[in-house]
Amino acid sequence: MSTPAREQGRRPAPEVSEPLAPGAKRRMLVIVNPYATTVSPHLRDVVVYALRGRFEVDAVDTEARGHATELCREAAHEGYDVVVAFGGDGTVNEAANGLLGSPTPLCFLPGGSANVFAKMLGIPGDLIDATEHMLAMAEDWRPRRVDLGSVNGRCFTFASGLGLDASVVERVDANPRLKARLGPYYFASVAVATLARRYVLKPPRMEVQVGERTVQSVTAVVQNGSPFTYFNDRPIDLAEGASLDSGTLAACALHHVTPLALPMIGWRALSPRARVARHRQVTGFSGLTELTVRTSDDRPLPLQVDGDYLGAVTEARYSILPGALNVVV
Repeated sequence: MSTPAREQGRRPAPEVSEPLAPGAKRRMLVIVNPYATTVSPHLRDVVVYALRGRFEVDAVDTEARGHATELCREAAHEGYDVVVAFGGDGTVNEAANGLLGSPTPLCFLPGGSANVFAKMLGIPGDLIDATEHMLAMAEDWRPRRVDLGSVNGRCFTFASGLGLDASVVERVDANPRLKARLGPYYFASVAVATLARRYVLKPPRMEVQVGERTVQSVTAVVQNGSPFTYFNDRPIDLAEGASLDSGTLAACALHHVTPLALPMIGWRALSPRARVARHRQVTGFSGLTELTVRTSDDRPLPLQVDGDYLGAVTEARYSILPGALNVVV
């Protein structure tokens, strides 16, 4: 167990709900991913300048994978009142892992192609609108706790998956220019190509274990919140019953992938009324506190969290961390 900040001589993080003295500003650290889809040096400077009207702002660019996690841990130790992740869902994921269990709240500026977690929490998808929202937030400071999911020790904010969706993420991340230019349409085209190439004839097989129940599948998705993702601004849900403050996870397992089944599953994902988890090739789970997914044919399984490819694993152990992240939106 880590030693409390006060005992280590560091300035303890302030109580974020305390009112400010007249004329005082909250200390804000903006963590910028300069390689995110819609981030540029000009936009960075404009946003930071605007935020300095209401906050005492420091800004720092990330330099490598995992850097945002380190910066967030340092920010919590140094007593910042809020950390802002300016980038995509991968940047947000790293920031959440760095602030895990800390009283320092996390906020968001959209800089990625999807910005799923920020949208789920009500942050506008347009950067100018999101900046205005953050400036107004200074006068209406309402931190709240949300859950985080965990897989093999790595936290995720909204979703994780093994199989088809992780394979798609791997291929999309390998071509950031097309990802930035075409957005969700590139994801869709890669999904179709990956399905035809790897998941129709001999897909990797896995088993999803929930308590005493085990189901066979070729793809598994675990959600900490709803929706699973967005197609532009249209929410796409796969599992049912996920909520950021429920203290539980939801999941679904796709048993087989066939050319006939996939169009119907895709239609259900886009439909406001039909449900993917109720398709006959899909088994849905809700109200989970833990589950395990492991390979059943000795082939490693591709794994993604919050749209970031982590690599291949033979087993993924999931759990829920209730109220583990403080956010202010």
